[in-house]
Order: sequence, then C-alpha cells, then structure tokens
Amino acid sequence: MMNLNGQLVEDSSAAAHPLNRAMNYGDGVFETIRVSAGKVLFWEDHYFRLMSSMRILRMEIPMNFTPESLEQQIQQVVAESGKAAAHMVKILVWRKPGGKYTPESLEVEYLIHAEGIDQPFYTLDEAAYEIELFKDHYVLSGLLSTLKSNNRLISVLGSIYAKENDYQNCVLLNENKMVTEALNGNVFLVKGYKIKTPPLLDGCLKGIIRKQIVDIIGQLPDYVLEEETVSPFELQQADEMFITNTRVGIQPVSKYRKKQYENKVAREFLAKLNTRARLG
Repeated sequence: MMNLNGQLVEDSSAAAHPLNRAMNYGDGVFETIRVSAGKVLFWEDHYFRLMSSMRILRMEIPMNFTPESLEQQIQQVVAESGKAAAHMVKILVWRKPGGKYTPESLEVEYLIHAEGIDQPFYTLDEAAYEIELFKDHYVLSGLLSTLKSNNRLISVLGSIYAKENDYQNCVLLNENKMVTEALNGNVFLVKGYKIKTPPLLDGCLKGIIRKQIVDIIGQLPDYVLEEETVSPFELQQADEMFITNTRVGIQPVSKYRKKQYENKVAREFLAKLNTRARLG
C-alpha cells in the first residue's frame, strides 16, 4: 500500500506517467524515514530537509505539505503496510510533466511508501565490513550534492563495483580527490579524542543521522568535532571509522586496505542515538 498524491492505492495499481520528470530527468528529491512504535523518528529534521531541498530545486510546495499533514499521511501508509517491528518510509517528490526539456509547471506530485523491518531501534552490526575507494567517478562539491535527490548514479555504480570486488561499501571522492561520503551515508573518522567528518561544502549529503551525531559530539566534553576536508590518506591513520544513515544508524567499518578499525566510539554513540530517537 502507498500514498500517491494523497490517495491510498495498492502497489500493483500505481502507475507512472511516461513523461514523469523524476524518471526522465532525475527531477525529484526524496526522504528515507524510520518509523518505530508509531513514532516518526527525527521527523522535524526530515521535514525541514525536504522543504529546503524542494526550495533549492525551485519546486512549488503544496499548501497541504504541513508537518502535521505529511506525518498523518505517513502514519496512514504505515498502518496499511502490515505489522512489523518498525518501518522504513520513503517520500518521493517530483515536478509534474511539462515541456520536452524544461518544466511548464513548478507544481509537484508525490508518493509515500513503507516497508516493514525487523529492528525497532538501531543495533550495532559487528560483522566484517570492509571498504575501498571508488575512483571511477567523482562527486561534484557544492550545494546540489548535499541534496537527497533521485540522481544517484555514482552510488549505484559504486555499489556494483563493491559487489564485484567483495567490499561491503566504498568511499566516494569529490573532484579534488578528497573524501565526501560512503555509497549510502556519511563518514566519520575517530583519532584519539578528535572526530572528523567532511564538511557539506565538499559535497557530502546533508544526512539526518549525521546531524544527530554532530549534536551528540557537541554535548560530550571528551570529544572534539572537526568538520574539515578529509584526505584519503587519513583513512588509514584513524583509530576508528563509521558510516551513518537513517536505515542502519551507525555502521562501523572493520577494515580499509591493511588498516583494521575498532568500534568503541561507534558503540557509545549508538546508545546515545537510540536515546535521542526514543526521547526526541
């Protein structure tokens, strides 16, 4: 079951217009949201990121795109999606079909879809998790790369490269050959009491869990956050490395080339992340 432009429809009944701009031009943005025990986790952050992304792409925001209305529609889709420990919800927004190459309208259409998952809150996966650099293509630093748009070709190609070479993930670089992010999330490096993550200006996604971890670090006197450009050489100098996203929360990296990592800080932050999810 999904919500298509405000109406609940069966997945099998949903149809896309052949001139759908999201499919034809990548003219769309989306949010991936976790819903647990009837609560939309970090909803305010997700909502404002979606509104910001739509404004940056010059989409017309519908009058009914209020936080209360969208949250209610999310809850309706979750309720119709069957019982599960939790749900992952995707809100996809795209511009209505217009001219052949340029839109005649700034108005949007949208879809809300939910799928059940097994874990109500975030857990730490301590299985082997090896990464490598993906250097076939580069992320362009700048504002557009920070958006969660449906143009994710570099991540798709990087995922195929990782699968073909038995890696669990890859690190993406920008045009300056500096670290931006992983294929599916933001990157954090731990070196002693310092925790470093690439700045948004370097082209990394403006991740919701990234924001939560930044806030957590800011409240802990034992750590110092550095939002600074990260060189690939620093990956092998770190004591610990982890990746953050809405689906898994925090994913510790166990190996990069000859470097083996700890996961002590990731474990500490995961507990605090779950606390924020429950109480926030």
